[in-house]
Amino acid sequence: MLDHEEQFLFKEEILHLSTAVTEPGVLDNVEDLLTDVITSPRFDSEVFTLERSLQVMLGARAGTTLVGLLTVGPEVFDQVAEVPIGPDVHERLVAWRARFGLAIDNALNFLNNPDGIQGHNFSTQIAHVDDRRVLQGRLTLVRYNNEPQFFLADAGVFYGLIADILDRLGPHTDADTADAETLARIKDAIALIERKQLARDRT
Repeated sequence: MLDHEEQFLFKEEILHLSTAVTEPGVLDNVEDLLTDVITSPRFDSEVFTLERSLQVMLGARAGTTLVGLLTVGPEVFDQVAEVPIGPDVHERLVAWRARFGLAIDNALNFLNNPDGIQGHNFSTQIAHVDDRRVLQGRLTLVRYNNEPQFFLADAGVFYGLIADILDRLGPHTDADTADAETLARIKDAIALIERKQLARDRT
């Protein structure tokens, strides 16, 4: 629960938000944005930038307030009814919280507290794209809640990812970070790629 001062500040933020959405069409524009985020196939990344998008639309203060309203506990949100805002704004806030709040809250919690990885698997496949044979990789990451997550991309994407990972890990690696067997596998893999590259260059 909010103390007296927090309640006062909370109500001030609601009043400011209600002013920011009074322009004609703004409520509809916000609802369209929230709908697009919820239905996007890139939901996680869209939620990550949702607050910034709302800040651009409504202003920094109001955008942050709206995200907070959608995700606060019910005992806090119920205090919105005590703020003298227009019935149309109040109706939209209640509807948005019911329709979008839980999904956005869960996504933000995951982004701020991501699960670790307890296992992985990587396989390859040949795809036919525009009459070409394309080598692809399929990466499966198993999170600590045992939920698998799959990523499919052309081989070049994974080579770029590997290079980025090594670039970032390398400067911080010490004798205890990577065991000898893993380092040997990396060296062998790079040597094999170089041999294939050299053979292709000679043809």
